[in-house]
Amino acid sequence: MRIGVVGSGYVGLVSGACFADFGHDVVCVDNDEAKTAALRAGKVPIFEPGLDALIERNVAAGRLSFTTDLASTVAGSDVVFIAVGTPSRRGDGHADLTYVEAAAREIGKAIEGFTVVVTKSTVPVGTGERVEEIIRDANPDADFAVVSNPEFLREGAAIEDFKRPDRIVIGSDDPRALEVMREVYRPLFLNKSPLVEMNRASAELAKYASNAFLATKIAFINEIADLCEKTGADVQNVAHAIGLDKRIGPKFLNAGPGYGGSCFPKDTLALLKTAQDYDVPQLIVESVVSSNDKRKRAMGRRIVHAIGDMARGKKVAILGLTFKPETDDTRDSPAIAIIQALQDAGANVSAYDPQGTDQARQVLSNVDYCTSPYDAAENADAIVIVTEWDEFRALDLSRIRDQLRDLVLVDLRNIYHRTEVERLGMKYVAVGR
Repeated sequence: MRIGVVGSGYVGLVSGACFADFGHDVVCVDNDEAKTAALRAGKVPIFEPGLDALIERNVAAGRLSFTTDLASTVAGSDVVFIAVGTPSRRGDGHADLTYVEAAAREIGKAIEGFTVVVTKSTVPVGTGERVEEIIRDANPDADFAVVSNPEFLREGAAIEDFKRPDRIVIGSDDPRALEVMREVYRPLFLNKSPLVEMNRASAELAKYASNAFLATKIAFINEIADLCEKTGADVQNVAHAIGLDKRIGPKFLNAGPGYGGSCFPKDTLALLKTAQDYDVPQLIVESVVSSNDKRKRAMGRRIVHAIGDMARGKKVAILGLTFKPETDDTRDSPAIAIIQALQDAGANVSAYDPQGTDQARQVLSNVDYCTSPYDAAENADAIVIVTEWDEFRALDLSRIRDQLRDLVLVDLRNIYHRTEVERLGMKYVAVGR
């Protein structure tokens, strides 16, 4: 199968590399000449475990290539995936479809023979119809079908998610398109991956509904954590108990500083805007968005309180800048809001993250970016764990204690046990415990 992928960002690169690894011939096209040149030279612009090796292997095998020539890519493909960004639109929060629409227009001009055009980008309900209209306007004689095939990739585990998915959602009523999509994903059938076929609107909404539900679980357990602190309960015990219920499950029930990243904040907001367009209130999702925004700000106040309610002139060491481990993505990370709150309170901030420093520098100034947790902790009044990177799970707490000026550990991910920290003479502040 000849596959074109428009967009060489996170979703496009992971999808293209994995399709190539299935044995398909894949061309990833992007209008960024510098990025394309870097990919040809073997330089992957994002951090995702295993992606660089996967790309290198398939480029060497001749199954994966990179270009800026969209027209020839489309003309030579049986299937073209649109995998461009859909950021929140400034001013109203709707998903910005500028890049999707531009890609559809160029694809329409270049189609030769029957082509399946697939929206892999996260898009609101009705986008498939809009893409179809754009292609038809650009090329009235084109023979094509538009399919919705949303991605369900977790940053840090995207390759595993792509190759061993919980489900593959295909939105189309076109028999020819469905047959092509079954062939695209046929290599996964040995893993008994469920291919779920539905109409386009259902597929588009399934992506937003899925992310909104996961965000709801996070906001829920965070509010339960607040109640635990007031009542003497332990949120980890509570989460474990309710997670054993098979109707609920344990995932996304870890109390912390709130959700972030490129998906949950953007997608919950876009879902709300779509619901408003259709005059269908989404009160639960509205509450989730509000709860999470307040959560991030509250974490900054929690840290200030831990260091004595007087942050001005004090130094706080932040461990973790990305919104989750195993990624370099700092978009809407709780760490960003926390650092900004600390700086507003007059604190000086040092920070360390294994992968996220370069992205953090683009949005945070006046931060002392360090090369290790111990560098960050030097002469700090408190050290704060914001992201649960593996290397933060086994810190030398005795060394940390000796470096701190004031012995305060704020553990926003509940990695450590109170007894082991307090045994070292340190003050321990956790979440929901």
